[in-house]
Amino acid sequence: MTAAIGSMLTAERAQAMRAAGLWHDRTVLDDLDRWAAETPDRLAIVDHNSSTGIASRLTYGELAARVDRIAAALAGLGVGRGDVVSWQLPNWWQFTALHLAAMRIGAISNPLMPIFRERELRFMLGLAEAKVLVMPGTFRGFDHAAMARGLRADLPSLQHLLVVGGEGGEAFEALHDPARPFAAAAARTLFAERRPGPDDVIEILYTSGTTGEPKGVMHSSNTLVSNLVPYVRRLGLRSGDVVLMASPLAHQTGFMYGVMMPILLGCPVILQDIWNGGRAADNVKAEGVTFTMASTPFLADLTAVAEERKPDLASLRIFLSAGAPIPSAVARRATENLGATIVSAWGMTENGAATTTLLDDPPERACETDGCALEGIELRIVDEAGTDLPPGTEGRLLLRGCSNFLGYLKRPELYGVDAEGWFDTGDLARMDEAGYIRITGRTKDVIIRGGENVPVVEVEGLLYQHPAVAEVAVVGMPDPRLGERACAFVVPRPGASLTLAELTGFLAEHKLTRNYWPERLEVVDALPRTPSGKIQKFRLRETAKELAAG
Repeated sequence: MTAAIGSMLTAERAQAMRAAGLWHDRTVLDDLDRWAAETPDRLAIVDHNSSTGIASRLTYGELAARVDRIAAALAGLGVGRGDVVSWQLPNWWQFTALHLAAMRIGAISNPLMPIFRERELRFMLGLAEAKVLVMPGTFRGFDHAAMARGLRADLPSLQHLLVVGGEGGEAFEALHDPARPFAAAAARTLFAERRPGPDDVIEILYTSGTTGEPKGVMHSSNTLVSNLVPYVRRLGLRSGDVVLMASPLAHQTGFMYGVMMPILLGCPVILQDIWNGGRAADNVKAEGVTFTMASTPFLADLTAVAEERKPDLASLRIFLSAGAPIPSAVARRATENLGATIVSAWGMTENGAATTTLLDDPPERACETDGCALEGIELRIVDEAGTDLPPGTEGRLLLRGCSNFLGYLKRPELYGVDAEGWFDTGDLARMDEAGYIRITGRTKDVIIRGGENVPVVEVEGLLYQHPAVAEVAVVGMPDPRLGERACAFVVPRPGASLTLAELTGFLAEHKLTRNYWPERLEVVDALPRTPSGKIQKFRLRETAKELAAG
């Protein structure tokens, strides 16, 4: 299976990781089976479906039973070992169950962010050659099922569309209907035959790149679990913890630390499908939440709620914030009002969390650094020639480690790992003498809005198609809550005019997800360029910074 989709894993790397004790040859199915057998009545998942108003509470025994039925039903639909099962679901229990069910039959999970629309999905599903797609009927007022039906004609590999809350042949619920005949013995035999190995690709997760096309990051159980084990150890997490996950499960943060980690620990996860600080506080109070991980805007919002409802958040022990630096004012307010330890972290879809601050670090570490490397991760700061730089010097951030991914789906030429295993992260950083890093910029032309990457090249490529646009450059504009928003600098065609509403309307017509739209338009006579003609985006970023400050 792994070879068929182009995994870049080498025998040398696998041998080195096992020899170092970093790969454990363990899969999340091992943990699910353990808890279902030993503690079937232990709470596994709580979710609140905002579309239906229905709350679900599943024990490990109940979750395993549903997983088995869904897995057998997927196999009955013709899903084979190495086939891709895609889904675009919010933070509902079905998300976790689908991943586990896909693994049961040796299929590959391909979660898709709920914000994606036709343009992104057509490319992603086509590249993955997804055989099954699972969608919500509606979510946040949008008809996902109708969108998916409209895509099927362009996706010859897509054989089945299933809808959570659907009807007839589309009904996802039929897969786990307890009234449906289920041959348990035959299913167990099938699952044993199909059980994936620890080096098989089990996840394809798309990340926005700079080439104008998303890249499908491939991971195995070994690459993912080798991150979770030291992460849990560093943060002192255990089976008695209760995890709140409000970050999308289709983001690597949600997938690794909201789907996989709770099962590894055997603890409950509380899923929240739409972010709201007050609702998060309700969950913390009602369920005794002790740990959560989210981007900086979530921390700021929850802190604002805590200033009025501090006793409701008394159980929260750790808030790990990643995706953007934590402003010192937010960190200070959070420490005072949440009462939790604030941990900052840095990571990528390609690696999971690679650095975190330590629980006993001084509080200022969380807003001054992005932490130090987890066990199994090595970091270097180098210049353009690849020479290591002294502490405190900004340079390119390279990473080598156990959780490094297994390549980009059908894009082996983009696998930026050298012969010694060093991966060019595309970020600029500096490292102090104690090994703590600070991300200072990006060599990749990507805007990070609320912890989510905006693919600038793709957005610019669409804007160049607008009849009023002669030239365009999109850069990040600082924002106190989201970190950055997109600002478009446009040189109009002679005699043409353009408003922000016209520009975003054009992007809407081309089905680009709203989160990628520029939120400010600056019409200019010319773009700053180098003598060779390259646009000087650093000057545009300086201008955008001044505009944001003004």
